[in-house]
Amino acid sequence: QVQLVESGGDFVQTGGSLRLSCEASGQSFSSYTVSWFRQVPGKDREFVAAIRVSGGYTYYTDSVKGRFTISRDNAKNMVYLQMNNLEPSDTDIYYCAAGRPILSAVRDGGMYLYWGQGTQVTVSS
Repeated sequence: QVQLVESGGDFVQTGGSLRLSCEASGQSFSSYTVSWFRQVPGKDREFVAAIRVSGGYTYYTDSVKGRFTISRDNAKNMVYLQMNNLEPSDTDIYYCAAGRPILSAVRDGGMYLYWGQGTQVTVSS
């Protein structure tokens, strides 16, 4: 069992930066792939970024490549999402999720076992 708690969401202006944190508790966190998704009510959930167990492999949706960086510190049970050059289209509730998806399914939210409660990011134009 893994519990996830996100933090770091805020209200920023276009071009600003935020760092989201996902703190995990429970066993074997370091054995899970951790991803960030985003969603608001009425919209489909969207994959944002993923990081594999060791942190050596990362994946991003095209719209955030070059602007967002996912990282993890397994010793602290933490995963981070550094978001730079934010745009109004990044406004969403951001969720972290942990699971063991195969490589081809890393962007599929249905493959993740554990989810946090979400943190709100709002980017003004």
